[in-house]
Amino acid sequence: MSVAKIKQELRALKNPEKIEVYKWFFKTGKGDYGEGDEFLGLNQDQIKKIAKKYSDLNLKGVKALLSSKIHEDRMTATRILVYKFIKSGEFEREKIYTFYLDNAKSVNNWDLVDVSAPTIVGGFLLKNQKGKKVLYRLAKSENLWEKRISIIATQQFIRAGQFDDTLKIAKILFSDKHDLIHKAVGWMLREVGKRDQRVERKFLAKYYKVMPRTALRYAIERFGPKLRFKYLKHAR
Repeated sequence: MSVAKIKQELRALKNPEKIEVYKWFFKTGKGDYGEGDEFLGLNQDQIKKIAKKYSDLNLKGVKALLSSKIHEDRMTATRILVYKFIKSGEFEREKIYTFYLDNAKSVNNWDLVDVSAPTIVGGFLLKNQKGKKVLYRLAKSENLWEKRISIIATQQFIRAGQFDDTLKIAKILFSDKHDLIHKAVGWMLREVGKRDQRVERKFLAKYYKVMPRTALRYAIERFGPKLRFKYLKHAR
């Protein structure tokens, strides 16, 4: 199965009108988190269709796509990994999980992390809980994307009603300086609240004065206006 064929099909859908929009949206300017990222201007439905078509691509081919400077190539690679993981047995899932972590630095934008980390990392660790310590290593990484993986992966735990790792990793990431991490933390805390608002509110009562303001804003989006004001009034 040819990586060249996948790239050919992606490039046949190139949409120049969207390229500049995507470059702005994904912050590709000098010094920004997406500096140097290049785009074809494809939408997610187009990418998903091609990724599903080529979901039997081997890991060597996936690695070649992940190594591309083109965002849509890397998004196709991550979606192929998700499709492969979903349809695989436990042995193959472990190989995909290990491959994903070994190449995590190439999953290097927030959308790439968000479409893949819950299924691949969270899905694997949900059934292999002794391996969860890797999330705490990732949370302390110097790499922005590994840190985002650490918290976003816990979405799968939240869906299963397991909140402890989300809360513990959130506390580790409070000291991070990057807005993308603050947003991810707040998002996952909000997800906890959707399942059990008592758990979220108990956590916020203890930490809302010390957590990043952006994380807090995301976490309390579903609260009423009076309660949101109460939290934000005394937030850092």
